[in-house]
Amino acid sequence: MSEHDAQERTERPTAKRLEEARKKGQVPRSVDLGAAAVTLAAAGALAMFGKGAAAGLMGMLTEGLRVDAGDLVYDDVMLRHLDEAAGRALQAVMPLFAATMVAALASPALIGGWNFSSEALSFKFERLDPVSGIGRMFSVRSMVELAKSLAKFMLIAGIAVWVIRSQAGEVHALADQPVGPAILQSGAIALKALLSMAAGLGLIAAIDGPFQLWRHNQELRMSMQEIREEMKESEGSPETRSRIRGLQQTMARRRMLKDVPKADVVVTNPTHYAVALRYDEKQDFAPVVLAKGSDETAARIREIARENGVPMVSAPPLARALFRYVDIGRQIPHTLFVAVAQVLTYVWQLKVARRQGVAPPPPPPIDPAVEQTAAARGA
Repeated sequence: MSEHDAQERTERPTAKRLEEARKKGQVPRSVDLGAAAVTLAAAGALAMFGKGAAAGLMGMLTEGLRVDAGDLVYDDVMLRHLDEAAGRALQAVMPLFAATMVAALASPALIGGWNFSSEALSFKFERLDPVSGIGRMFSVRSMVELAKSLAKFMLIAGIAVWVIRSQAGEVHALADQPVGPAILQSGAIALKALLSMAAGLGLIAAIDGPFQLWRHNQELRMSMQEIREEMKESEGSPETRSRIRGLQQTMARRRMLKDVPKADVVVTNPTHYAVALRYDEKQDFAPVVLAKGSDETAARIREIARENGVPMVSAPPLARALFRYVDIGRQIPHTLFVAVAQVLTYVWQLKVARRQGVAPPPPPPIDPAVEQTAAARGA
């Protein structure tokens, strides 16, 4: 990555970029965190199972150095004793091995999680290029890693020197002690050394873990152009998205027009807007907007209403208010209850007049301020 490209990559990586990097095996990893976890697990296992391990090792030494005279006539006696001693030693230290193994497997989950990538295992010829290899050796990143390694070495070496000096008397005294107490004392010395090293490694891991997360995020940062290209690949070109939106709108319009025959009334502007309403006392708390549209869509709603005998009422203020402030499939707000009730009452009166063969009643006088009221109250 050139310096110019690094300056342009100012945006956080997208979820897709992170997933692609994970498939390639690019996940944040902290070696120091794993080392600290393994050392701490070893110290904990030694504290919990140290006495049992010491007893097992002492028994191994006792049995291993005791050979009956009758067994010496057999050629395989020493091999058999060695096999038994190895088995007892493995059994004694098995809790320590198990604890460190679990810590080694669990520590990656703390940062980056477990990840298996076959792509990361694939052979790449560019890795054999000596020129690029020399460049990586003397890169800024390599220099930073070298400085970190030297600093970690000095810290751990300092801890080791302190532990050796503080325990020098106890180490010298081991030669004068019987085997059993000497083994127990050795375990205590090892436990103190492990705890001291775990503290030092934990301090390093507390710094290295967040740093590795930050560096991983920095390496995957994207430019605005890369984000736009990714969106284009994921969602298609603007032309394709526009075509998809057009198809979705057409399908929604067809579904909406299929509901017009179910309406009880169509409120019109009379030509610019048309809104189909349904009111079923058994299932609706308030009238519901089944369809609405302007211009060509309004003309199609009126045509379907005429074909299916749905009454149409011209009420321009109410039609504009319903079109602007009520979504399809929603019940009308309380601010429009009175006006819609007038329209539904008028439709009922029309039906009664037709059955009785009398003159139809005059259209209801809709308050012209109903549109402003609906807008002011956020209908």
